[in-house]
Parts: sequence; structure tokens; C-alpha cells
Amino acid sequence: MPVAPPGKPSKMIARQWWTEKKKSLTGACLAHAVHDGYTDALYVFLPVWQAQFGLSYAMLAVIRALYSGTMGGLQIPADRALRGLSPRASLILSTVLAAAGLLIMALPLGLPGLCVGLVVAGIGSSIQHPCGSMLVTVSYGAASRHPLGIYNFSGDLGKAALPALVAVLLPTVGWQPVLGMMAAIGLVLSAALLPLLPAVPITRAAKTKAAGRGRGGFGILTVIGALDTATRMGYLLFLPFLIHGQGGDSATVGLALALLFIGGALGKATCSLLGERLGVVGCVMVTEAATALLIAATLFTSLTPTLILLPLLGIVLNGTSSVLYGTVPELSNGDTGRAFAVFYTSVIGSGGLAPILYGAIADHSSQTTGVLASAATAALIVPLVLMLRPHLNASAAEPQGGSGLPRSA
Repeated sequence: MPVAPPGKPSKMIARQWWTEKKKSLTGACLAHAVHDGYTDALYVFLPVWQAQFGLSYAMLAVIRALYSGTMGGLQIPADRALRGLSPRASLILSTVLAAAGLLIMALPLGLPGLCVGLVVAGIGSSIQHPCGSMLVTVSYGAASRHPLGIYNFSGDLGKAALPALVAVLLPTVGWQPVLGMMAAIGLVLSAALLPLLPAVPITRAAKTKAAGRGRGGFGILTVIGALDTATRMGYLLFLPFLIHGQGGDSATVGLALALLFIGGALGKATCSLLGERLGVVGCVMVTEAATALLIAATLFTSLTPTLILLPLLGIVLNGTSSVLYGTVPELSNGDTGRAFAVFYTSVIGSGGLAPILYGAIADHSSQTTGVLASAATAALIVPLVLMLRPHLNASAAEPQGGSGLPRSA
């Protein structure tokens, strides 16, 4: 911590300390925006890859899962292996690896090169989530719920911007050069993170003894998060084809994704306000019921009404995750960093595996049945979330930390 000159009040110290926290939050948000932008921009490429490589819906989901499955499966190992590194080193390594994966995908190596690139990019993105979340949590301590919401919101900005940019460029530039451009954005970001992030490892929160009920609550929360993500990723698998079936082109697919994710970004604030009035349980019940109804509605509308519905669907489809995500520190068993890693492993792993199931359902029945399966998953959460109520009522835990973040060099 800086030392104030004689005669100067501690305001200068506080001002510099808050500057360090804001810089850390800004760096974490930039990394989150780019990595989440990478993740969801890949959906725009799915129809192109299907046509070029002759893939079924299930095979498309398998290809997609090479990225999301790697990213989800390595959350806990990445959190454990890189605890000795500074946030600066970890997040820059994460972004460079993700960009390298996109560069491999952009090379003329055919389907094998595409698969290898997706795995490499997934390894890079597996580092970002637990590191960025823990950096924000430790930086702000007991006041971390709102900064975590900002961090979560930043991912939606990337989800809204990159897919739209990719969709605009694809028809004229080609998918491989577009991937190269996306990789260049990541490399530029890596340089921008240098002055923002702490250059020494953070001191993690001390473990605390949590009640058994709190641990059970975290397990239920994780299952709900997995089902919520399965709903979202399953619907996103079919959305480009739904838009094409209604007469839209690639640019319209990008617009549809952008509208969905803009609604999702708005949903973070909307669901937070709704959560204050209804509580976590009431908010999740309302948003998941609305998600199921709106997903089903997009099956029976033409292109223009579908585009009108997508921002509303985005509010409930993405907004629920902010409520669940902000509850992780409250129900964690003392080690908040590991809790985030476990939570991300569950939700990202679900997001990678569930579309394979939905894709197989569509291949053996119809696209409509696959979309309805994702809607049914959202409806399943409504009774399940009632099991979370006693654990939330029993838990009074707050995020730990606040003094564990050293100054960056």
C-alpha cells in the first residue's frame, strides 16, 4: 500500500487503493468481454462449417463442444495450477492461447485444423473465468456482489459485439480471414492488460467453516446453473438455422444473435432489480418460466416478430445467470476461488454437452423438437429452484477477502 506524505490525510491512500481496484476490475472485464465474444461468435460460423464439412446437427454440437468442453473441463485444473501466477500473467496467457487457437483454425488445415484450434482456444479460455472472478472478488471483498455483476455484464458486451461484427464480415471476407481478425483483437487486448492488472499473485481468501446446509445449497445452485446454461446453449445451437428457415441470411443471423445478447446484457440489470423484489428463488422462477414460453413462441412466428421477441428472450435467457453467479460467494464453502471454478466447470460443461443431446434429438426427430427440448429444460428449473430456498435463508456468508490484492508493480 502507498504511504501518504506527512500532513496528508489518508484520502490519497484510499484514492490510490480505489484506483488499483478499478484497474483490476477494468482488466478483468476487458478479458471477459473478449473471451465471451469469442465463445458466442463461434455460433455464427456453424452454418458455414456445416455446409463446408457436411456436418449433421449432432456433429456440429460435437465440434462446438471441443471448445466449450475443454474450457469447462479445465476450470478447476487451471485454477489450481496457476494460483502462483499473477493475475496479469494468467489473463494475458489466457488471451494469447485463445488467440493462438483462432489462428490455428484460420489456417488451411481442414476439419482437423479446426478441431485442434478449438481445443487450444478452449484451453486459453479455461484460465480466464476463475482468475477474473477471483480477482474481482478479492479486490472488493464483502462489497464484491455489484462488481461481479459488472464483470458478468462485460461478457454480454462481448457477446453482443463480436458475433455482429463476424456476421457482417463473413459474406464478403470469408470465415478464415475473419478468424484471423478475431485473433488479432485478442493479441491487442493482451498488450492492453499490461498496465491494468496486478503483477504479483493475489492473496486468496482464507477458508472458512461453512454449514452443511450451505454446501448443499451450493450443489443445488450448481445444478440449476448447469440446466440454465444447457437451455441457453441448446437454443443458440438452433437459432441460426431457425433464422435461416424463416428467410434470414447470414447478416440476419448476426443481427438475431446481437439482439438476443443485447437483451441478455439488459437482463443483468433487470434481473438484479427483480431479484431485490422477489428474492433469488422468485426471480429465477419468473425468468425460467418466461424463457420456456418465449423459446416456444419463436417457433411459431415469422422472421420480423422473431427478431422483436429475441431481446425479450435475451433478458430472461441470460439475465438468470447473473442472479445465480452473484450467489456463488454466498453459498461457497469458504474457498471462493474453487467455488467459482466448480461452478464454471458445471455450467460450461453442461453448455458443451447439452447441445449434443439436443442435436441428436433434432437429428432423429426435427429441429422443432430440439428447440422444445431446450424450452422444457428451462421449465424443469422452476420446481427445482424451490429446493434452494432453505439454504439461502440459512446462509449469511459474505464474500471473503478485500485486503488480499497487492498493488501492481
